[in-house]
Amino acid sequence: MPRPMLERGLFLALLVTLRPAAIVGQEPGQAGPARIAVESAPRPAAAALRTDDAPTVDGHLDEPVWQQAQPLTGFVQSRPDTGAPATEETVVRFVYDDRALYIGAICYDSEPDRLFVSSLKQDFNSGSSDVFGVTLDTYLDRRNGFMFLVNPEGALKDVQIFDDSRSENQAWEGPIRVETTRNDEGWTVEIEIPFSTLRFNPSGEDQTWGLQILRRIRRKAEDTFWAPLDRRDQIHKMSKAGTLTGFSGVTPGLNLRVKPYALAQDQTGTLVEEGRGGTQGDVGFDVKFGVTPGLTLDLTYNTDFAQVEVDQEQVNLTRFPLFFPEKRDFFVENSGTFSFGDQSERSYRTGVSLRDFTLFHSRRIGLTGGGEPIPILGGARLTGRTGGFEVGLLNLQMQSSPGLPAENFSVLRARRSLFGTSDIGAIFVNRQATGADIAGYPDFNRSFGFDANLRPLPSLLLAPFVAWTRSPNTDGDSFAGRMWVGWRDELWDVSALWRHVGDDFNPTVGFVRRRGIRQSYATVGLHPRPPLPGVQEVNPYLEIDYVQDLESVLVTRTRTAGFGVSFLNGSGLTLNYTDRFELLREPFRVTTDATIPIGRYDFGGGSVQYRSAPGRALSGFVRVERGGFFAGTRTSLSGGLMWRPNYHVSVDLSANHNNISLPDGDFTADVFGGRIDYGFSTKVFASAFVQYNAAQDQFVTNVRFNYLYAPLSDIFLVYTERRDLAAGMTVERVFAAKVSKSIGF
Repeated sequence: MPRPMLERGLFLALLVTLRPAAIVGQEPGQAGPARIAVESAPRPAAAALRTDDAPTVDGHLDEPVWQQAQPLTGFVQSRPDTGAPATEETVVRFVYDDRALYIGAICYDSEPDRLFVSSLKQDFNSGSSDVFGVTLDTYLDRRNGFMFLVNPEGALKDVQIFDDSRSENQAWEGPIRVETTRNDEGWTVEIEIPFSTLRFNPSGEDQTWGLQILRRIRRKAEDTFWAPLDRRDQIHKMSKAGTLTGFSGVTPGLNLRVKPYALAQDQTGTLVEEGRGGTQGDVGFDVKFGVTPGLTLDLTYNTDFAQVEVDQEQVNLTRFPLFFPEKRDFFVENSGTFSFGDQSERSYRTGVSLRDFTLFHSRRIGLTGGGEPIPILGGARLTGRTGGFEVGLLNLQMQSSPGLPAENFSVLRARRSLFGTSDIGAIFVNRQATGADIAGYPDFNRSFGFDANLRPLPSLLLAPFVAWTRSPNTDGDSFAGRMWVGWRDELWDVSALWRHVGDDFNPTVGFVRRRGIRQSYATVGLHPRPPLPGVQEVNPYLEIDYVQDLESVLVTRTRTAGFGVSFLNGSGLTLNYTDRFELLREPFRVTTDATIPIGRYDFGGGSVQYRSAPGRALSGFVRVERGGFFAGTRTSLSGGLMWRPNYHVSVDLSANHNNISLPDGDFTADVFGGRIDYGFSTKVFASAFVQYNAAQDQFVTNVRFNYLYAPLSDIFLVYTERRDLAAGMTVERVFAAKVSKSIGF
């Protein structure tokens, strides 16, 4: 479709959908339950009941103490009918003793046989399941917290929350006990959270915590909250939470936990480094200690990552490096504390993310550029709050490996809250060679940065940062900085960004997609809620992105017009058209047989994507793209299919097919994957993950078995194989068995 016609259509869509009845309240003349204005509704308060007779955690709320506790009811919808009362009743109570907090909830349901459970595994996909959830802001700082989500079969997802919903740490785990039961009236959940698992200030005799409660009914695509929220906010938006009082005389205790492990591993194949093949064994341990009520010290010796999954294969049709996310639990835990860079904002369209710029990316530690592990001797991490600051200190010592000296990595991060929902911070990252010098290898690399997140108005957010790097023999522009400003309310989504990255800016413990640039980005979008059957909201938007070199010459320009539709059942449709310009000053090799020559290129293309409603036995998405690709054309078809015949098993298939036509010839770039998960129970899991990368003609297999035989204690069996089909040989094969035991004091 020609761009002018698309933009005219977008404008007409705005006129049709932007009507007062679509934005607030109930449609004129429409019958139905009274709605409240969720943004201005008062925040509720509740009290926990102290008891000397703790309830038995069995999923049955039949002890007298539960009837004595204050019942929390009156949940309000955020989706699909914002501000309306919940369609099913939820009753929640809180009690505690000297050792733990107990949460009991009755989730009434008029059709209990239609409850949907996606999985039994820990940290299950909560978006596609019926869920009861609680988030606790234990410092009442309105920014950070602990989230606990439970499905009707008793699977638990426990998460650390940072920065008022900006980031989360799904690797965080605590020795939480959960039991659920089903009956003819719905389902019941009972949760025990030891105080030693949480962080709070015990100096005050009476504790007040932030509290939010969620009830998700998947078949209705309904999310309801105890403290009312708009649909753009999540359960971990702690600045809009209620409060929980009544705590008296509780302490987090000693909070010392030791976790030793033993590992046996066999490695073969041409990709295995010399000296690391064959059968080997090892031992190590992790220690977690609450130094103060606000600070936690993690120690690790002979760190091992044998249970980590292989990286997701990706198609790279750009001239820039790919970003691979961190999956190792030691680094994922408390990762939000160390975040610095192009962090995206929930509900805002920012144009950038940490995949574009992050000053500290932990994958630079303990892994080569090709993803091969480098031995980590040991290290320490101190995180938490002290003196009004959120702090993080990380230090790791690497062993030497072929071509690399022994190195030490240090990160220091500090942030100070301002005015409740704003903060300022600083970070220092140091990479220092500690072994014998290796020719051409730098002795050190250092990064410094200052950032802020300022919210002068509830809907207005400003997020600037400045950063520098230092390395031997560098004297160019080693500065980076940005200013981002965004406005997001019930209707408007508007933001703008300016960013500079010097050509000598080189954080070797970070990730920077492009250097030597100045970027300008702006977007405007709307989220009206039209009175159309089956439609929840529509989202027309425009984006423009200019990238210049340091001499102000345009090197990349993208202009996008898009239109999205969110349906009441949770499905969504997105259409967009993008017009692009690229200036190539050096040839760009797409594949071994295709190269884009130096030149100026104008091209464009459109895409259509549909994502079906989650929470069904069969769900998925499909995306079709068609348009120009430098001097040629590109047709892409990608999709995914998820089949969950029951909550024990799930099958996930994915495909990405690209057909590229260039003057030099045609080629394809394909990646296919499949995953099977089986949950025998909430303690025993197995998974198999296979991928085929057609560009490399490699087949990758990863099979894992996990038995959680005690709280935070695991047995892992892992098999990984990488096979080169063109050569007809296995280039890597690893079998590992690992046992860990968590011991609390």
